[in-house]
Amino acid sequence: MRNTLIFTTLFMVVLYIGACSKKVAILPEDTRGKSTVPVENTDAKMKSPVIVTRDKTAQAVETQDYQFRDIYFDYDRYELKSETIEILSEHARQLKENQNVKVLIEGHCDEWGTIEYNLALGERRSNSVKSFLVKYGISPDRLSTISYGKERPLDPEHNASAWAKNRRAALVTGS
Repeated sequence: MRNTLIFTTLFMVVLYIGACSKKVAILPEDTRGKSTVPVENTDAKMKSPVIVTRDKTAQAVETQDYQFRDIYFDYDRYELKSETIEILSEHARQLKENQNVKVLIEGHCDEWGTIEYNLALGERRSNSVKSFLVKYGISPDRLSTISYGKERPLDPEHNASAWAKNRRAALVTGS
């Protein structure tokens, strides 16, 4: 009986000490004062897109030496920032000039949050880019979305710079 009491007491002490360890919280960068453009929330069910790797970019776009740049987002946000509107407008102009090009919009997140939360956030990010391009006149049939959440980081480091790079929507082209 005495051994059981000692064992239980030691177990509780170890459990208590483990539960009391401090967790370091990294606060997101301050985004007050930065303008954003609201985009309607199109939480449509994800379609099963054809996934095209970055190595298979469309020749029509390659011949013009045009590279689709990633669209970056603030921490825990999916609204398009004012500086990304110009980039997306140029993407839309290129897509209008190359009617045969289809685009897969990949939504990505940083490592913070649960897998489920980041998949949903990545989907909202890819849908906000798709909504912008559709409003610009690109046919929705040419645009598909997918969310990778935090599963495919651009930068695998664990710091603020890497997290900012990983909060993005990437446009992958294919014919």
